[in-house]
Amino acid sequence: DVQLQASGGGLVQAGGSLRLSCAASGLTVDDYAIGWFRQVPGKEREGVSCVSSDGSTYYADSVKGRFTVSRDNAKNTLYLQMNSLKPEDTAVYYCAATRRYTIVVNQHEYDYWGQGTLVTVSS
Repeated sequence: DVQLQASGGGLVQAGGSLRLSCAASGLTVDDYAIGWFRQVPGKEREGVSCVSSDGSTYYADSVKGRFTVSRDNAKNTLYLQMNSLKPEDTAVYYCAATRRYTIVVNQHEYDYWGQGTLVTVSS
């Protein structure tokens, strides 16, 4: 079975940093496009970042320059380093995987989802 375990969320002050992890089992992360999404209650889930199997990366405009996605193939884990956090970054963050070689932005094209980790940024 494929499992994605997201972790690393927490409470941080505005301007602070957090690093989210997405540990995968049942798949090899460098064979998949891995995306990070976030959702605020009552709002649509939005794409934050993606890394394709060839290492290409994508960032939403709202996080560009502040967030960095990386992949550790040996640990079969993805990371989302989040710096200069803002209160509007507060959300539940999810990682997801799809067996595609390119960047995938559309959440409906993802096959596997982690359980989410809550990030709260206080002002």
